[in-house]
Amino acid sequence: MPMPNQRDEAWRRTDYSHINWNSAGHYAIPNGATVEHIPAENRAPLIGDEQGGLIAWMDGKLVHCELNEKIAKQGVIFTDLHTAIREHGDLVKKHLFQKALKPSEGKFAALHTAAWTHGLFIYVPRNVVVELPLHSIFYSEQTGATLGHVLIVLEEGAQATILHEYLSPEGDSHTSYIGGTELLVGRAANLRYVSLQSWGHNMYEFSHGRGHVSRDGQLDWIVGSMGSKLTKSFMQISLDEQGAWGRMSGMFFADGNQLLDHDTYQTHSAPHTTSDLLFKAALKDEAHSVWRGNIRVMPGAIKTDGFQANRNMLMSDTARADSIPGLEIEADDVRCTHAATVGQMEEEYIFYLMTRGVPRIEAERLFLNGYFWDVLERIPFEDVQNRLLADVDRKLLGMHTAKNK
Repeated sequence: MPMPNQRDEAWRRTDYSHINWNSAGHYAIPNGATVEHIPAENRAPLIGDEQGGLIAWMDGKLVHCELNEKIAKQGVIFTDLHTAIREHGDLVKKHLFQKALKPSEGKFAALHTAAWTHGLFIYVPRNVVVELPLHSIFYSEQTGATLGHVLIVLEEGAQATILHEYLSPEGDSHTSYIGGTELLVGRAANLRYVSLQSWGHNMYEFSHGRGHVSRDGQLDWIVGSMGSKLTKSFMQISLDEQGAWGRMSGMFFADGNQLLDHDTYQTHSAPHTTSDLLFKAALKDEAHSVWRGNIRVMPGAIKTDGFQANRNMLMSDTARADSIPGLEIEADDVRCTHAATVGQMEEEYIFYLMTRGVPRIEAERLFLNGYFWDVLERIPFEDVQNRLLADVDRKLLGMHTAKNK
């Protein structure tokens, strides 16, 4: 299978030819660091003082795993994928690379399925409600490649909220992450999955994520991307049975010469299904964002309700945003719409605040906070919201740009 190139439609705007595979192409070797090496703010309980569950990897090596005793007694499995295969082999094999992510999707998907290095496995049994959020962290520090996988399975009637973070410090040598995510939501189950990426600007990410939702199930998938030199991400929600509901929300802020490229797919395979998407980006300096979105309605999927919106705010004359919505409708009696905008920061709003004594940089900060808020408010953790707002502030002030040139 050949590597993708810019002759492929999905990669036409994504040039990754400058990546140094001599640096980024070999397996990263863990250096023996412990979980304390991960910033404390990223390890803190998400709600109050009680930890629901925390699991973390350093360069593909498991360094921490804890699960609240009350949650463990409910039969919830929260562990690394290697342990899950060893201790729950039949359960894992039933789901891993079976329904969601498959190697036929492309070179990077094939590399991932063949050579994944580490992974998260979460299983929530039938009708179990996980009251406290579960938290996982993939932290990369060493030069080379890591190939992390996320497999989450909610049985019928189960409910859970999960935060997964991708983190790395700034560095000079090219590093890569080739990832995969599988979210399997059973009948009448409810999964809220928050995925936040804050890589250093020497990281190149290539990832595939797939969610499948059964009858009357709900998947609320929120993503945030602030870091990396280049991110190429494919995301899909498949609504497989009647009454399934799925929502994708995203916030992205690119500076320097970052490229953040997201392909999203909302697939309706059954009648009376609903999907919604809102992706918002801000770009400064020479940054570039790409969004290609597609709503596909399969034959017979009547009464489908699908919507997608992509908003892009350019904060410099040299920033660029490509926004490409799409519809493929093969059924009657459906409602599918899309909206895409690319524009500048509203100078009238900035001028209004400045006339009332607000410095320009503070006016821009307030404007950005409001711009991102309809995505941020979908993240149910105030401390995480504040972390993201602080990252937005740092980018606005140019604190990342010097390392991103």
